[in-house]
Amino acid sequence: MKKNWGRKIIGGLCLGSAAFVFQACYGVPKDFGHDLCVEGLVKSKKTGLPINGIKVSVADQVQYTMTDKEGKFEFYIPKSSNILVKFEDVDSIRTTLYSSRDSLLPPIRMNQEYLRLELELEEKDEDKQAD
Repeated sequence: MKKNWGRKIIGGLCLGSAAFVFQACYGVPKDFGHDLCVEGLVKSKKTGLPINGIKVSVADQVQYTMTDKEGKFEFYIPKSSNILVKFEDVDSIRTTLYSSRDSLLPPIRMNQEYLRLELELEEKDEDKQAD
């Protein structure tokens, strides 16, 4: 009886290990192109320089990303029509604040794999920053 119990544990561990090795070698299945890669660049309208720390999000979705020091961002979203992307300055460390902006993506073709955006944000007025 004890031998059968030990064999079942070892057999289960071997099967689990084999499944782990298979996944490590071959990865998880992809969704075969149902997502759209949105990448882009956010710059200052006044200076033309890239802006770090801008939150880029999709309306009606929880996911978001932040622009890097070169003003670049990238994320994946499901393909659909009427996708609204929001750009918000949430980096409170910077002295310059930028106005938020919403952008409706152009119509997406079903065979389209990525979309590139370039956006310029305006600096908020000094008077509005105090509010």
